Amino acid sequence: MNINGYILLVLEIAVYSLALWLGLYLLARDWSKLRLRLAGLGLLSYALILASSALAAYAPGPELALLLRRLHWPLLFLPALFWFGVVVELLPEELPFSGFLSRLGRGSLWPLAALFYLLSAATPLVFDFSSTPPSLGPAYPLFAGLVLLPLGAALILCGYLFQISQAKRPLGLLLAATLFFGLAAALLVLPLGWLSRSWLLLIISLDLELLGLAVAWLDALDEGELLLPDFLRSLTAALLAALLFAGPVGLTMLLATGLTWPMLALLLATLATAIASQTLAETFQAGLDYLAFRAWPRLRQARAELRQAAEALPRANEALDPAAVDDAEFVRLTRRALSQMGNLPRLAASPLIRLPLIEVRLKQRQARDDTLERAAELKRLLAESICQLKPRDKGDFGTSEEWRYYNALYFPYVVGLKPYSRRADYDGLDPAAQAALEWFRTYVPERTLYNWQNAAAELVAGDLRERQQEMGQ
Repeated sequence: MNINGYILLVLEIAVYSLALWLGLYLLARDWSKLRLRLAGLGLLSYALILASSALAAYAPGPELALLLRRLHWPLLFLPALFWFGVVVELLPEELPFSGFLSRLGRGSLWPLAALFYLLSAATPLVFDFSSTPPSLGPAYPLFAGLVLLPLGAALILCGYLFQISQAKRPLGLLLAATLFFGLAAALLVLPLGWLSRSWLLLIISLDLELLGLAVAWLDALDEGELLLPDFLRSLTAALLAALLFAGPVGLTMLLATGLTWPMLALLLATLATAIASQTLAETFQAGLDYLAFRAWPRLRQARAELRQAAEALPRANEALDPAAVDDAEFVRLTRRALSQMGNLPRLAASPLIRLPLIEVRLKQRQARDDTLERAAELKRLLAESICQLKPRDKGDFGTSEEWRYYNALYFPYVVGLKPYSRRADYDGLDPAAQAALEWFRTYVPERTLYNWQNAAAELVAGDLRERQQEMGQ
């Protein structure tokens, strides 16, 4: 193997590690957000492509090489579909076509992609794996379309987002990265032969990593958080873990065994394990606590809250003064805080915990002034504002128009109902909550509830502003 081959392999391993880390970072940042899940899974699928490509090149036998090629050659369309889904999820909810595009992706695009992957891997219609490298089959234009059409649509939607949004810098990065991703993917799927497949895979992976960075940046702006401290801490931890655990494997290959397929597979697996152990550390800690402290649920809960509060500290944007932002931004921060009322550690990252009103309330009841206590006080303050929306002297639940805003916030965020989730267990609900659950499921579409919550958040934000002004008088 010549020096260029070694350089290419080192670059493939480095980019594989970076894509793996960033994909896991986006998943760990907030698994509940679909756009982060899609972006993270897109990066992980590309890391799998890079690993399979490197392993196929050094496979000890033709059977194993053929198996690995069958695995990763048809996978190229997956990152394109994931990225189309990410851009769709970034569209404002009020746009009429955003819901249609989202339903299209969830309802038909992904089942079609799974079917097409099986067709590509198991038959010679798309790729003929009897030759090395595989030759193109009669259905290959469909494969090229499945890669390029979603990227073309994503590019158009990114341009639209850039025009209508005020977050120009992250959306500019998103637009540029999508453009370069589309160009590199076109060079890869169209049989032009300008660059080797290995170099094109590296170029595409760098574009995907820029896309992942843009999504993380947009999420931090949406949450009113800082990205850089948390981003650098996670990257540094993953890098150190990779060097600590995978370094000895690399040295063994360099000094003793040479570049063999088993050692290369061990190196890639060790890198994946080391990076995951740091990037998903909170998840692993929660699993360990569950095993060790199954008999002490309150202890598990306390440890989870402390860990998550510590994870939230690097994201806190202390330079953002929530009392000084304009009304639109204050409403947006309030809406986000309302959606996090059931997760105290996530609420601890809200800029609203630094409202002067929170500090005054803590002093009045002589409570300690720390992040978790501020988050708990913000939760109480939001609950009080929600209760102000409840019609007076008319019972605990109603379905008339005057109840809609109270119902839209109180039952999902204070009681914790998830009316459109069939997996939730609601045994033991009080009669009012049970009636509300049935009413939501029967008469209130999910989009309607979302619109009511947005309108109610404006009322809660106005109440918080008024309390803040009264305190300053």
